[in-house]
Amino acid sequence: MSAPLIRLSKLTVAYDRHPAVHHVSGTIAAGSLTAIAGPNGAGKSTLLKAIMGELRPAEGRVEHRLLRTDFGYLPQAADINRRFPISVLDTVMMGAWRQMGAFGRVSREEMDKARAAVSAVGLDGFEARQIGSLSAGQLQRVLFARLLLQDAQVILLDEPFTAIDARTTRDLIDIITRWHGDGRTIIAVLHDFDQIRAHFPQTLLIAREMIEWGPTAEAMSSANLMKARAMAERWDEDAALCAPAA
Repeated sequence: MSAPLIRLSKLTVAYDRHPAVHHVSGTIAAGSLTAIAGPNGAGKSTLLKAIMGELRPAEGRVEHRLLRTDFGYLPQAADINRRFPISVLDTVMMGAWRQMGAFGRVSREEMDKARAAVSAVGLDGFEARQIGSLSAGQLQRVLFARLLLQDAQVILLDEPFTAIDARTTRDLIDIITRWHGDGRTIIAVLHDFDQIRAHFPQTLLIAREMIEWGPTAEAMSSANLMKARAMAERWDEDAALCAPAA
């Protein structure tokens, strides 16, 4: 495993001074493929946003030398406004904003790359379709194509396989595998333990506090999963920031 790319030091993230993530410490190696797992409400998505700098720590810190443009982020499907009148190709082109700038013109090269990305995710012929007309699986393919065009060093995926069909899931896992083969660092919030065990060598198991972080077989042991469930059952939604664990 290569040197740490991102280091979390007693990271705590809170909403209205109630901790959603509490005292998480560990490192993410460059080129690693890491799953974040845990019960609903465990702080998985919150942690992902803190890593890329969208949320500020209440305590502790996230350490890295990356720029915001080094991160590619795929949000949960529920966070996508499908009513916005935008085509598949224009959505994918948003991945090239770093090259174009806020008011830059689209070059022929970038347009060709966008069309190639649409083709790479299996959506040839969908370029002019409005995203509101797509199925859940088709929309997720579009968002992966946008990430392909963005060409980021670190890729953060928040529940990338929720509510999509098995074929689309297999195709998107293939893309993740290729990214990993290219040496990119990938961190994904996932709920399917079988997918994690099959495709993600490293896992952070969290229940607001860290349960285990390391090789997936160890992190996802029966004992650790039972501990995560037990901690979730004891959550105090009114706990103050950094209240001692029960």
